[in-house]
Amino acid sequence: MENFEFVSPTHFVFGRGVENEVGAKLAAVGAKRVLVHFGGESARRSGLIDRVSASLDAAGIEHLELGGVRPNPEVTLVREGVRLCKEGDVDWILAVGGGSVIDSAKAIANGACVDCDVWELFETKALDHDVLPIAVVLTIPAAGSEASKNTVISNDELGRKTGYANNAQRPKFAFMNPELTFTLPPFQTAAGLTDMYCHLLERFFDDYGAVPVTDNLNLSLMNTIRAEAPRVLADPENYDARANIMWAGMLCHQGLAGVGRHEDWATHGLEHELSALDPAITHGAGLAVMFPAWMEYVHGENPARFAFYGQAVFGLTPTGDANADALSAIDETRSFFASLGMPTTLAELGVEENDIEKMLPTLAQNKGVPFGSFKKLTLEDAAEIYRLAL
Repeated sequence: MENFEFVSPTHFVFGRGVENEVGAKLAAVGAKRVLVHFGGESARRSGLIDRVSASLDAAGIEHLELGGVRPNPEVTLVREGVRLCKEGDVDWILAVGGGSVIDSAKAIANGACVDCDVWELFETKALDHDVLPIAVVLTIPAAGSEASKNTVISNDELGRKTGYANNAQRPKFAFMNPELTFTLPPFQTAAGLTDMYCHLLERFFDDYGAVPVTDNLNLSLMNTIRAEAPRVLADPENYDARANIMWAGMLCHQGLAGVGRHEDWATHGLEHELSALDPAITHGAGLAVMFPAWMEYVHGENPARFAFYGQAVFGLTPTGDANADALSAIDETRSFFASLGMPTTLAELGVEENDIEKMLPTLAQNKGVPFGSFKKLTLEDAAEIYRLAL
């Protein structure tokens, strides 16, 4: 097991109706003026914004609103949030939504505490500044951003999508009511399940080897996601299935499932270029295409690892041929994503071979070269993986 640091400051409030406790919890820690940050009008139409606002009002907390976060959140709205925080003397940010809203809130929380443009933090990765405290009312379990140290923001002007990691931006509170996810469309539910599962794959496959305590947690979460996925797609209002998925999504990206390992993250880098190329590409859908392609390309580095994964998650019987068993595990992974209704090729996402060369320069900017840990990848490798995914 490698040396590691693990920080987990998030106070979780889980269960039915917990969004009504936001005001009391934030008042107890001294919040005075809150920016409520959310996505589209569904949060308002559902009454959730009204309930959250009433909770803040009852606690005597002033608040202002900034909606409009899109999937693959963009830096322009982040800059507007930074302006509101600085001009309005905001001392807490409350994200009401899923990973895109939370990522945008994290970027605002950082930008509100620096004199430079917020995008500079994504370029320089600077950490030596304060961060406004963040609370989350989670509505889409997927990204795990409600407890992670990571945020990812797009810059359409530059054609880039890149991440920023800072333990100081881990949310202080996460209010998690599974009932808020009952009305999620099937595609969004499936994309979220895929994203969770891929967070685990990024951690399970690296160059380190076995770390049994971490690996077994990782494999248990994979099996939980596979077990709950068909239940929740068949019965969207199954509270227990939604609850298990919501809690698993947090554990998949909080960091605990990767302690003692190097982790890989090459595939997320490859996918980020897809949704920078076309922001309409859903992150989970892009991952469903790219992960099996990455697996096919790199499995020869350690086929036994893939074979073990196939046995532990899909119940595959060893044949004595580790390479064949690895390929069977990859086939099962692709089939699992397809069973959720996810795409299996870049063509289904509208990405063509002539788009590959467009993505490589920003991939190099965002990930550096070489990148990944299971197999060190060059830009030529990246191009081949994209071609495998066509």
